[in-house]
Order: sequence, then structure tokens, then C-alpha cells
Amino acid sequence: MNDLSLVRNFCIIAHIDHGKSTLADRMLELTKTVEQRNMKEQLLDSMDLERERGITIKAHPVTMKYTAKDGKEYTFNLIDTPGHVDFSYEVSRSLQACEGAILVVDAAQGVEAQTVSNTYLAVENKLAIIPVLNKVEMPNADVDEVSQQIEDILAIEATDALQVSAKTGLGVKAVLEAVVERFPPPPPGKDSFTRALVFDSKYDAYRGVVVYMRVFSGRLTAGDRVQVMSTGENYEIKEVGVFTPEMSKRNALEEGSVGYVIANIKDASEIKIGDTLTLSKAPASDALPGFKEIHPMVFSGIYPVETSDYEKLGSSMDKLRLNDASFSFQAESSIALGFGFRCGFLGLLHMEIIMERLRREFNLDIISSYPNVVYRIIMKSGAVEEIDNPMYLPDLSVIERIEEPMINATIICPTDYLGEMMKLIMDRRGDIVKTDSIDGRRVMLTCHMPLNEVLLDFYDKLKTISRGYASMDYEYSDYQAADLVRMDVMIHGEVVDAFSSILHRTKAEFRGRQMCKSLLDVIPRQAFAVALQAAVGGKIIARETVRAYRKDVTAKCYGGDISRKRKLLERQKEGKKKLKKIGKVNIPQEAFIAVLKTNTQG
Repeated sequence: MNDLSLVRNFCIIAHIDHGKSTLADRMLELTKTVEQRNMKEQLLDSMDLERERGITIKAHPVTMKYTAKDGKEYTFNLIDTPGHVDFSYEVSRSLQACEGAILVVDAAQGVEAQTVSNTYLAVENKLAIIPVLNKVEMPNADVDEVSQQIEDILAIEATDALQVSAKTGLGVKAVLEAVVERFPPPPPGKDSFTRALVFDSKYDAYRGVVVYMRVFSGRLTAGDRVQVMSTGENYEIKEVGVFTPEMSKRNALEEGSVGYVIANIKDASEIKIGDTLTLSKAPASDALPGFKEIHPMVFSGIYPVETSDYEKLGSSMDKLRLNDASFSFQAESSIALGFGFRCGFLGLLHMEIIMERLRREFNLDIISSYPNVVYRIIMKSGAVEEIDNPMYLPDLSVIERIEEPMINATIICPTDYLGEMMKLIMDRRGDIVKTDSIDGRRVMLTCHMPLNEVLLDFYDKLKTISRGYASMDYEYSDYQAADLVRMDVMIHGEVVDAFSSILHRTKAEFRGRQMCKSLLDVIPRQAFAVALQAAVGGKIIARETVRAYRKDVTAKCYGGDISRKRKLLERQKEGKKKLKKIGKVNIPQEAFIAVLKTNTQG
């Protein structure tokens, strides 16, 4: 039987780039979980995308053995979590499987926006927290100042904060000792039933669904039949094991442990994140508290460039959804782009990562339509509708008002850039609720602003203004009425649905001009002039014209009577008029890609 007093389940939480994954590397080295010859930087960031961008996207579990000062051997189950705001859902799921959290704060940069939100998540989950000041070897590290920030902003006692350098390994042993001393062991199960919480899963082409779980009570062994409590479906366990960090087979998963289960689960949709597994022969009466349902906030259409890839795109998305419960999709079709899927994401980085994973892991060539948020439409009849696609916006004459989702954003930036930062927030229709001074050099702005305004290029602008020093975190707040309109883009008089968007009336003209200019560069010239127009409610607000080719019809006239040339030119003019009435403009796929790219990059 597993001795629970010798088990510690914990995670590492921090802002991006504060050194979570590097600290995890040093722990793996010190506990000899990974041999020196197999060691590489950010070992737990196994995805190519994570290694390239230097960010953690998925939470990664790993089991380590550590012999403490007291001579006892402890089992550590560590989960390395992401730091970016779009992946805070990954963090919240990981925290459910832990009893403690190591809070890493960069001793040079201090408390940042995601440090604040991740700490609140840990406190909500009633976890024990060990503050760790990382990068103390840096010449600009200010340990006293940052300790003060931890106490003032996060209300965490920082007198016993550990000082480490994850890069050099300084002080990491003290962190492992603190895990033993300050984190509680897993509590024993409330009853004799077996219950395990599913906190993640992935799809393996050869073995089906691999389920990541934390066993809260009882034990699971290969050969056991288990039941998924939400669906009542039964499966036989083929293999159980732990992560070291590779999947490593074990005879059983005991109470308090974190590991994986491979059962005969063939389809991605058969198991949900947050489900409880229990033994079929003695099922538990009630499930473990799961996770709150996550609602996507950003929607965009994803279409295959080659229409023959439609089926492949659907099955690839199914497999991705298994590994990422916050991603949702359903089939849709567009006049311009053909058949595709309407997809929901937590934010723009999340959307970018999903698209990149579809391209790399499934070798797909895809294009996305303009990103939109979910608008709430209140009709004059009193009915309420929610739409995420501008094409479904009802006629304005039957609408009482349109409400858009708002966010509460926390922005931490150097005092020198405060004026420009406030201007940026106000340009994006945001209200600054309060301003707090963190230390002499930085301020924390709390503001209330529309999610739609943050979608496209807000984060880039924020970094540009602050020379890369500002950080931002946000949470969803409420819905608020606004003067919103649908802007359509027409090519030769026909509305192109892929370019339609809902935006604030004051921004429509600028966005319309931007769209028409982008199209002018990419639409090939035709034998007749092509009008590119942006319209709001039938009123044209911007226009560009793709000029017609002019064939030299008078080339064969050598000298002679001018009236002959005129006749030929008149005939050409008539022909162009007729062509303009019946001609169709074929928009190349590259044009869509170019325009949607320029607009998603702002």
C-alpha cells in the first residue's frame, strides 16, 4: 500500500519567462529522474512549438523520487504549467490535482500580471504556496524589493521566500526540502471507493486515448474494468503508469498518485476533461468536483485550402480537442471559402497555436476567417440571441440593442510609459478603473474594456509602447451595450462573407479603408474595372478600384482617318460596359490569405 505521508503533489506557477520550466529541469537533474546524457533545456516542453516559442502550452506531469534530509524517500508528482493568459484554463485544471504550488517570481522583473492571476487561482483551490525568487544571479536582481511586492500585491508572507537560480542550480535543493516540509501529503480518501480525476488526455495513433489522472482514493491496476461517471461507459484498463517524464509502466496506481491510464477508449469524444473514473464492480456514488465549463470567447472560421482536405481537417480537430478541452468547433460553409469549421478559442494566442498545430502535427494547409467574439442581441420582441458570426446578425430594424463582452484587464507597466499606455486603453474604448503604484518604477492599471478591441493587435501595441516591459492579464467580466454595426466588404457588388465583421461604428470607416487597400494589392486586374467597397447598412464608407486592363485595339491602324480609331475605341468601351454587367471576379485563394493575415495582424 502507498504510504501517503511520503507523497507530495505540487505544481509550478509563474508569469511567462520567469523560469518555471528551467526550475523543473534542475529538479529532474537533482532527483536523478533524467540521466545527465539525456538532459536538455526545458525538457518538459516536449512540443516543437513550445521549444520554438519558449513558452509552455500544455501542463506536463512528471514523477520524481527524492531522498530528503530525514533519510526517507519521497515521491514527488510535479506538474509544470503554462504562464500565458490564454492557457490559464490549463493551470486551473492542474491545480485540482495538487496540494501545493511553487510560485516562481523573477527577482529582476518582480510581480507581473499573470503572477497575480495564477496566485489567485492557487489560493481559490486552497493550495499551500512556497514563494521562490528566481534569477538571483542577475546583476539587476532586487530580492528585497520583489519580496516586498509579493507581500503587498499577493498578500503572501515572503520572509521565508527561497532564493534560487534555476539556470545555475543555486538553491534548488532547498526548494526540494521545502516541498517535503511545507506541502501537505495527499489526504486519505473519504471512503473505500476508487475515484480518479481526469485532468488531461492525448490521442495516440497506436494505443487510442491516453488519460492523465490523479487518483484520489482506491487504486487502479491493469485488467480492472473502470466506469466513466459522466457517461456510465465501461472500459478495461490495458496499462497504468507514471511519467518519468516518458511514460513508464507500473503495476498499479495507488491513492494520491498522478499518472496515466490506457484503456480501450478508441474515440476522442468518449472521455471529457474533469470526468471521474471509478471501478465498474464497485462504482462510487458521487463524482469528484470537476472543472467549471470553459466557454470560448473568440470565434473564427477555419477552412482547408484544398477542399479535399475537409474530412482530414475534421478528424484532426477531433484529436486536438481531446488534448485541449477549451477548443470547440462545428461545421459551417462560406460562399467564398467553401466548407470548413467554426472554431471557438480562449484568445488569439490560443487560436494561433491551434492553427500551427493543425499545420504541423496533421500536415494541413488551412486559412482562417476574421476573428469575432460572441455578441448578445436583444430584440425588440424581448428575445435574446447570441451570435459569433457577423452573417447571422439580424436586421437592425428588429434589434433593440447589441451587447458585447467586456473584460477586466490588469496591466503592469513602467511609470515612464504610463501616458502612452492610458492613451492606448482609451483609444480601444477602455475605462481605467484604478492605478496602483507597485514600486517607484512600475504601476498597475486596472481597466474595463471590450474584448473585441483586445483581439487583434492590442498585445503587440502594448509591448511596442513599453519597449517589451509591460505585461497584461485579463478575465471576463460582463456584457455591455454598445453602438455596434456590421461592416460588409463587397467585390464587384457582391458581399464576400469571409471579410464581414462586427465593430464599433466609430471604427468602421478606418477598418473599411484598410480592408479595401489590402484587397487592392492582391486582387488581379480584370478586363473591366472592379469596385472594392466597404459598406455599413447599405451605405458605402470606403472604396478602391482595381483598374481594367487596356488592350491596344488601335495597334493595327497605321495613320489614316482618326474616326476609324475612335470607332474601335468606342466598341471596346461598349464591350467593357457589357462585361462589367455579366463579368465575375474570381478571387484567388492567396488574396484571402493575404487580406486575412494583414487584418489579423492589424
